[in-house]
Amino acid sequence: MKTVKTLHEIRSARATLPGPVGFVPTMGYLHEGHLSLVRQAKAASKSTVVSIFVNPTQFGPKEDLAKYPRNLERDLALLESVGVDLVWTPENQMMYPEGYQSWVTVEEVSKPLEGSLRPGHFRGVATVVAKLFNGVQADRAYFGQKDAQQVAVIRRMVIDLNFPVEIIACPIVREPDGLAMSSRNVYLDHEERNASTVLFRALMSAKRMFMAGERNAATLRQAMLEILEREPRARVQYASVAHPESLDEMEGEIEHALCSLAVYIGKTRLIDNIVL
Repeated sequence: MKTVKTLHEIRSARATLPGPVGFVPTMGYLHEGHLSLVRQAKAASKSTVVSIFVNPTQFGPKEDLAKYPRNLERDLALLESVGVDLVWTPENQMMYPEGYQSWVTVEEVSKPLEGSLRPGHFRGVATVVAKLFNGVQADRAYFGQKDAQQVAVIRRMVIDLNFPVEIIACPIVREPDGLAMSSRNVYLDHEERNASTVLFRALMSAKRMFMAGERNAATLRQAMLEILEREPRARVQYASVAHPESLDEMEGEIEHALCSLAVYIGKTRLIDNIVL
């Protein structure tokens, strides 16, 4: 496994890799969810590239950039253990040099849900992913479905800006009790960790109702809220039943939807979703 830092190094190393090339962008502090993306990339590619970069421009002024968990040595060992070919660990100064002023904004799909609560977040996401795509020049890029709106934003950007890369959304990897794997789960204490399962239980309630024939968006939304409200440690930011592509909130009878949640458990913000 080769590790590089600079843009020149990633382009030189990428030129030596046999294609097709699968790419997994990450912010590090890797867990089984990330490794599942790597395995899917390896299964469909001759070469696999992973980036590790904690992108400052997608964090708001009151968010957790400074304390975001980092352990590069551990991350590299994990990636080597699963057979990654190339790891790119760019530094802030290379990604955002002095005088930087160019941004990618995906207009409509960035507005609801996370976009309404985290102004500028998806501008930072789209910009850094565009820069990573330009550096790696992969054939396919792999993202987790847990960040469903992020996937929708990146898909739209790739279509609109003619990036020659296929976007693959991979299933959410969960703990045995249903909690979606996330680097931020490390922030939860024991009681908060137990309380965090309420997100999965709320989503499963909506799924069971949908499978039993319930099609009213408001009824499904209310069912999720009722379960969340029973957990005293949960503070709900949104419970959404939205169109899976536009992410516009749906009303009335539905045939398919993205059910998604953003909930604080203590001081830790968790998100999760299922597709109906």
